[in-house]
Amino acid sequence: MSEAQAVTDESTAASDLTAFQQNILTILAEEPMYGLAIKRELEAYYGSEVNHGRLYPNLDDLVDHGLVEKSELDKRTNQYELTDEGHDIVLGQIEWVLDRFVADETRADEVRALLE
Repeated sequence: MSEAQAVTDESTAASDLTAFQQNILTILAEEPMYGLAIKRELEAYYGSEVNHGRLYPNLDDLVDHGLVEKSELDKRTNQYELTDEGHDIVLGQIEWVLDRFVADETRADEVRALLE
């Protein structure tokens, strides 16, 4: 199964998404972006090139499942924006990670320090 085919249900949970798709949602949580800006953010995170054949099918799947909204900036450029459902997916993933990571007060302090 390809990465772009991983999301198949109408109701999508973070566990249904690939890590790559979750990273796209996280990037879009900051602000709406066009495809090449998303690509640059992913490349900075991964430290390697992200090809168009990987990025755009995954963006299209996220749009198809209502997690990202696609609009046209101009004839050649699309903008992508997180939907409310996409926001909920990102927030749920953060909650899931924090529930497992914050096992004691020391780790809670580490998380608080990140937020300051």
